[in-house]
Amino acid sequence: MNTTTHFVPERSGDKPSVTAPSEAACGADLYARHLPRFEAAQAACRDRGHWSAFVDHPELYPSAVEARRAGGAAYQAQLGRPFELSQPGTSAWLGEETSPYTGQPLGIAYPQADADALFTAARSAMPDWARAEVNTRLGVLMEVVDVLYRQHLFELAFAVMHTAGQSFNMAFTGSGVNALDRAIEALVHAHQALQNVPSQARWARPFGTAEICLEKTYRKVPRGVAVCFACATFPTWNAWPSMMASLATGNAVIVKPHPACVLPMAISVRVFRRVLQAAGFDPNLVTLCLDSVAEPQGKRLVQHPATAIVDFTGSARFGQWVERNAGQALVFTETSGCNTVVLAEADDLDAALRSLATSLCLFSAQMCTSPQNIYLPHDGVLTSQGRVSVQQVGERLVHFIDQIAGDPRRAAMMLATLQSAQTQALLEELTGEGARRGQVLRHATPYVHPEFPQARTASPLLIKVNRSERALYGEERFGPVAFLIVCEDAQAALQQACADVTEFGGLTAFVYAKDPGFIAQAEEAYAVAGAQLTLNLTGPMPLNFAAAYSDYHVSGLNPAGNACLTDLAFVSARFRIAQVRRPARPLSCSKEG
Repeated sequence: MNTTTHFVPERSGDKPSVTAPSEAACGADLYARHLPRFEAAQAACRDRGHWSAFVDHPELYPSAVEARRAGGAAYQAQLGRPFELSQPGTSAWLGEETSPYTGQPLGIAYPQADADALFTAARSAMPDWARAEVNTRLGVLMEVVDVLYRQHLFELAFAVMHTAGQSFNMAFTGSGVNALDRAIEALVHAHQALQNVPSQARWARPFGTAEICLEKTYRKVPRGVAVCFACATFPTWNAWPSMMASLATGNAVIVKPHPACVLPMAISVRVFRRVLQAAGFDPNLVTLCLDSVAEPQGKRLVQHPATAIVDFTGSARFGQWVERNAGQALVFTETSGCNTVVLAEADDLDAALRSLATSLCLFSAQMCTSPQNIYLPHDGVLTSQGRVSVQQVGERLVHFIDQIAGDPRRAAMMLATLQSAQTQALLEELTGEGARRGQVLRHATPYVHPEFPQARTASPLLIKVNRSERALYGEERFGPVAFLIVCEDAQAALQQACADVTEFGGLTAFVYAKDPGFIAQAEEAYAVAGAQLTLNLTGPMPLNFAAAYSDYHVSGLNPAGNACLTDLAFVSARFRIAQVRRPARPLSCSKEG
C-alpha cells in the first residue's frame, strides 16, 4: 500500500514547521495514521516477496516536476551557507565537502559540537522516550520516514549525488526510496522483538505443601546512546535503518557522518529532530557529531564511556578496530570483502557476461555488494557450443563494459563518479601491479560526463591473474576494478573463492554452473563461508541488487561484517529486560493457578 500526499516545502532552521500539520500530531495518532503502511511492511517481512512503500522512480513521484524543482532549489540554496542545526555544545563550524561532479567545494559549514555535550544531552533525552509506549515511538519514527519521503526526497537525492557521487536516479532510488524501505524494515523487526516480551505475568508452583504465587513485571530497558557511523558512498542506506533500530528500542543516537559526505545526514538529523520535537520529545535524541579528515573523532566516540551501541559501515581496517576496541558497547559492523564470482558453465555466456559487466559498472563498483573476483577454469567456460577460452571470456567481458562506458549518457547513469580521489590513485597503482603480475585486459579509462565535464570518472579496470597472485586480489579493492582469476579447474575455482570469502570476507557471491552436483556443492560451501549466493542470474536486474523486506544483507559469518543487518538479531539486543517479582494476591493466584 502506498500512502502519499502532496509536496509541502519545509522551512529552514531547527524548529518544527507550522505549515506541516502532519508533524503536529502525538505519537499515538501518528501510529494510527501510518498503521496501514506499517502492516503492509510487516506482511512483506513475513512473506519475503516484493513490496515497497514508495514509488521508486523520480518521474512517478507525485507532482514530480515541482518536487524535483523544489528539491534542487533547496540544495542550491544551502551551498556556501551555514547549515542551521541547533545542538548542545556547538563551539565551531566545519565543512570540507567537494562535489565529485563539479570538483568544487560545497562551501557548507556545519555546527561542530563537543562530543561530551552531545552524550550528556542524549542521555538526558532518553527517559521520556524510553517510557513511551512502543507504538508511540513507532508512530513518531514512521512519521520521520513519511516526512523524509514527502518533503525531502529530491533534496536528499541532490545531496547524495554531490557528496557520495551517485547518479541522480541511483541517489533517488537506492539512497532514497530503498533506504526508506530499509528503515521501515528495521522498525518491523524492532516491533517484533519488543512485542515478544510481555509486560507482566502471573506465576505459581508448589513448593512442598505451599503454593508460591508471584506477580512478575518485565521492563524493556534501552542500552543507552548509540553512535552511528555513516559511510561516504551510501550514507543513508545503512544509517537510516541503524538509527531506526536504536530509536525504536528506546535509545538515543549520535550520527557521525563521513567528512566528505555530511549533507545527506545533516538533513536527516534535522528531520528526526523536528519530528521528535513536534511529537513532544526531546530532539536531542538525535544529534550530529562532526569531525575532519585531519582530526578524526571516530575512535573517541567508539571508546567514549557513554557509548552503548556502535553501528559502523566503512573500511575493513577501521571496522576491525571498532570490533576489538569498543569495550562493553554492542557493535554492528558492515565493512568490506572480496565479493566473488565462479564462472564454470553457462547456457548463455554472453548473457552472464553482460550481467557481470552491468554490475561491475554500477556506481563504479563502489557498493558493498559489487562483484570483484571472477574465478574460472584455465581451460575456459563450458557452454552449449563448447568451451570458451579464458582469453575470449576476458575479451567478451571487455566488450560489454565498453558498450556501457562508451556511451556517455549511459555511463553517466550507470558509472556515475568516483566518490574519492583516492580511488583514482588506487586504480593507477593496480594498473601497474596488474601489468607486472598478470595481464591488464582493460584500462580504467575515464568518460566525459555529458552534464559535468569536470566530473571525476573511471570505467572498470580488468586484470587477468593466476590463482597464485592472491596478494593482489585477496582483499577488497574499493572501486571499479575486477580480477579474472585463472584456476586449475571449476573445483579449484570454487575452493579458492570460498577460501577468500572465509579469510577476507564477502557479502555476495555469484555462481554460473549447470551441473546439479556442483551447484549443490557451491550452495553448501558458500553457506559455510557466509556469503549470500546468487545462481545463474542474467537479465536487466543488477546482480548485486538487494531487496528490502526480502534479501538478508550481510550474514555475520565472515570478516565482511559481524551481523546480518536485516533480521531480528539486528534490533533485539539493543534493549535488555529488567524483571521485578512480588507476591501475588491470593485471589489472583487461585484464578491463575
